[in-house]
Amino acid sequence: MLPAALCVGLAAALTACAKEDPDAGTNGVGRLEAAEIERKARAAADGAVSVRLAGNLVSKSGTYRLDMRLKAQGATGSVTTRKSTFELLRVGDALYLKAGASFWRHAESSAEPGDAGGSGESGGSGASGEPTRSTGPTEADIQAADKLDGKYVKVPQDDPSYKQLRGFTEMNVLLKGVLELHGDIRKGDRDKVGKVRTIKVVGGQRGEGGTLDVSLEGTPFPLQFARGGGGGAVVLSAWNQDFPLAEPAKEDILDYGRQLPRASG
Repeated sequence: MLPAALCVGLAAALTACAKEDPDAGTNGVGRLEAAEIERKARAAADGAVSVRLAGNLVSKSGTYRLDMRLKAQGATGSVTTRKSTFELLRVGDALYLKAGASFWRHAESSAEPGDAGGSGESGGSGASGEPTRSTGPTEADIQAADKLDGKYVKVPQDDPSYKQLRGFTEMNVLLKGVLELHGDIRKGDRDKVGKVRTIKVVGGQRGEGGTLDVSLEGTPFPLQFARGGGGGAVVLSAWNQDFPLAEPAKEDILDYGRQLPRASG
């Protein structure tokens, strides 16, 4: 038979374990109702000055893989579609696109008169000086694309692609678009994003309205968001960590000479 003192000690330990607070050592957000957790996460995001957003977004025009550093003054990073990968740099209203030769070869060969990749007029000419068309790239196209390889192209503000491409660099626009839960929200499981403990806020019964992971450590920033219905998922990190932004050197900028191709998944 166990000594009475040992029995008492075991009973106390078991009682302590049973009453252990899962939110001990956290920011306390896990104790709140789902709506309040979501509100605090949105407030934290709204008050942030910078963030890194990385992941996949699915839209009507296709799937985009983003890896962007964002702040109010601009952004830098990359966008990958099914057909291509390109880099974006925005400093204020100045927007630059940088891509490899294969991107520009595809832009040259796929352009047609009057489309977003062409000159807007029948018989218009592109960077190569050749008429726009839908056939494969000519030798002149290849040479023009090779000149643009790894160079920055400034996107004119009146170019049809400017608004779409700038949308990938707008911190507030992207955050508003990826942090929206739909349906009745509820608290989900506790989890981790990387090494940081989180609490999930779920939209709908099975997450069809999206699932948001909110940090249980420090400021309750949103750390991950999964859209419902296979709409993609993004990880949000480096909150309030500044990064340098500067326009490219003049020798690194070339003029494309016509309308830029629109990004499509």
